[in-house]
Amino acid sequence: METSLYLPVKSFLEKAGYVVKGEVGGCDLVGLSNDDPPVVVVAELKLSFNLELILQAVDRATISNEVWIAARISSSGRGREADKRYRNLCRRLGVGMLGISDAGEVSVIVRSVSPMPRTDPKRRSRLMREHQKRRGDPVLGGSTRTPIMTAYRQQALACAATLTAGPLRVRDIGTNVPDAGKILLSNVYGWFERLDRGVYALTEAGRIALQRWPQPDVQGASSHGT
Repeated sequence: METSLYLPVKSFLEKAGYVVKGEVGGCDLVGLSNDDPPVVVVAELKLSFNLELILQAVDRATISNEVWIAARISSSGRGREADKRYRNLCRRLGVGMLGISDAGEVSVIVRSVSPMPRTDPKRRSRLMREHQKRRGDPVLGGSTRTPIMTAYRQQALACAATLTAGPLRVRDIGTNVPDAGKILLSNVYGWFERLDRGVYALTEAGRIALQRWPQPDVQGASSHGT
């Protein structure tokens, strides 16, 4: 599974000074530095180096300062990481290559540089906002078959956890959930029921969601997402 590569690459980027989170804006890993403005680094994971990984890296170059591709090193020694043409292509594109051993050790095959112009500032801004708003790092990079725990879903779960005690007004929920009003009104997941103007209750779908994604115990409106 590609998720098995996530923690080694996350640790590699954290040692370089980045705050790293998985599955942000469609990227397997996104790291932000503490600079102002932050340096954005993106990494994409595959079990082996291939053309698809290169194509993903080219796409991510428009929203990041650095792009890395990471894959397992072939046990036969005949993988793409051993192909001089593949390595040279990465160098020309400014894409870094990381090889992951079976023991989880990370080696730098090609270093990342930034020769390509950054042409999509709006998409880059969305990526940074999602990274910064997400609480903790709830998703392993490389996950493809489970719902992504976005910052929006985290806030919706926080609203749901608060409503387990009974119906509440938006203002009572919004103390610790900044976007509570919008989330309750849009009701994207069907977790909330409007009882009166500005008053909401939890639906059965919301209770099921809390069973799937348990939240910390809350008192009144003191809920936080995880």
